[in-house]
Amino acid sequence: MDNVVATAAEAVADITDGSSLTVGGFGFCGIPEAPIVALVDTGVRDPETVSNDCGGGGVGLGPLLAHDRIRRTIASYVGDNKEFARQLGRHP
Repeated sequence: MDNVVATAAEAVADITDGSSLTVGGFGFCGIPEAPIVALVDTGVRDPETVSNDCGGGGVGLGPLLAHDRIRRTIASYVGDNKEFARQLGRHP
């Protein structure tokens, strides 16, 4: 089975609304930036993410968070992410 793709858009093409995503990286290192941006471009909504953190400032999961696309997240560290805090306060 050949699972190598040429573009980030191809890598995320099969992800649908409500999917569960595990996202690698630690802090702002080793994050799959291009696939995350490509996922935003697809318009996919409501993924559940599992990651070290929820990104921020346009880095990591930040683009998905900034577009209010993450339904639920499981993270070990959310730090000083103002957008995360704002959205958390909006959802009980």
